Amino acid sequence: MMHNSTPIETLLVPGKRVHLVGIGGVSMCPLAEVLRGMGLQVQGSDMNDSPTVKHLRSLGIPVAIGHNAENLGSCDLVIRTAAVHDNNPEIAGAVTRRIPVYERAQAWGAIMRRYPNAVCVSGTHGKTTTSSMCAHIFLAADADPTVMIGGTLPLLHAGYRVGHGDTIILESCEYCNSFLCFFPTVAVILNVEEDHLDFFKDLQDIEHSFHRFAELVPPTGHVIACADNTGAMTAVQGLEHPVFTFGLDHPADCTAANLDESQGTPAFDILIHGEKYAHVKLHLYGRHNVLNALAAASAAYVLGIPGEAVTQGLDSFTGAGRRFEHKGTYHGAEIYDDYAHHPDELHALLTTAKGLGYQRVVVAFQPHTYTRTYKLFDRFVEELKLADVAVLAEIYAAREQNTLGISSADLCKQIPGSIYCSTLDQVTEQLRQIVRPGDLVLTVGAGDIYRVGEKLLKEE
Repeated sequence: MMHNSTPIETLLVPGKRVHLVGIGGVSMCPLAEVLRGMGLQVQGSDMNDSPTVKHLRSLGIPVAIGHNAENLGSCDLVIRTAAVHDNNPEIAGAVTRRIPVYERAQAWGAIMRRYPNAVCVSGTHGKTTTSSMCAHIFLAADADPTVMIGGTLPLLHAGYRVGHGDTIILESCEYCNSFLCFFPTVAVILNVEEDHLDFFKDLQDIEHSFHRFAELVPPTGHVIACADNTGAMTAVQGLEHPVFTFGLDHPADCTAANLDESQGTPAFDILIHGEKYAHVKLHLYGRHNVLNALAAASAAYVLGIPGEAVTQGLDSFTGAGRRFEHKGTYHGAEIYDDYAHHPDELHALLTTAKGLGYQRVVVAFQPHTYTRTYKLFDRFVEELKLADVAVLAEIYAAREQNTLGISSADLCKQIPGSIYCSTLDQVTEQLRQIVRPGDLVLTVGAGDIYRVGEKLLKEE
């Protein structure tokens, strides 16, 4: 992260010209809109033309395709997405011209200081779903929130909305400690597990980062943590700030009662300090989503949102994009897509899928990053064995180079009956051959494995 002597808050004022590098990204596009709404002159660049870029241009925001120092023009500051490195020509050009460069997280942190209520949803997994649940609840309460999540929310037809209320809801990622740039008034900690071990040293290091995140909450704010998750409870130990807890298996301030899954998806009462706050009927499967709903309800409760809005908001929520998202039917098999890329997420997904009554659960899994696959290798093997058939695509590199010499073929050797494919075309062909009526087919991973299901469905 670059350090500038000029605080970014002093530059985010009307009339200043800001250049966003990677402006078409999932959290850069809403940032562009918010900054424009604040009166800044916004411009940017991206490597690819896209519907997002077209949308920004329709708002009068100029976007250059490709990165070139000349794109900076007469800008006063530069904000970059995490995928843009120091050797990018626009970043190098800004440094040469002494134009201050800031990270995306720094900009969001400065923006959220303008909101009386900043709900920051953190955790190793579940952030997108829980942030989306919060969005539904606060919209049901007519709170007109600003929302920024890491996926597509069908209600918004996007991953964000720019509201005019006093609440901002942000998915808050721990990678590279980016959430430490935020200013939460409500810090939600869903779970703390080993992940991003290309940046963090170990679980203790991760827990320390989440502790620092919780410490950012002001005395008048709220820290919310999962009583059922050891890492989350370790992270909040020693805080001077009181902690509001939610959970199912341990005593908590917010919990579920009368849990009924007889109709497939869970219905339950939400109790706050033993008193009924709301009744919820989820349209999502799995115990993990009950916990996500309790987390979202906790955030609503501490901000004074009535229980009726929780009931209404969660009733209208059918899931975020790429979170157990039904894509269609192929030769009598149902195809779902999911973003799971951590062993805990795989466990939640596969145990839920196994309980849905399909003849077989067929998983096409694409591991995400070499480091995660290497560090959590044994756990990936353990969870993938839950599938009736596992088809393993090659590892999605994302930001990494394969300096570890690891491959999905190594996982395949440890999983009986699994099939290794070096390309997505091979994955598609394998599924064509093995899928049969009555199967549940899951395309799983944080990369581009979703293309496999989409290609099959085009043939249907």
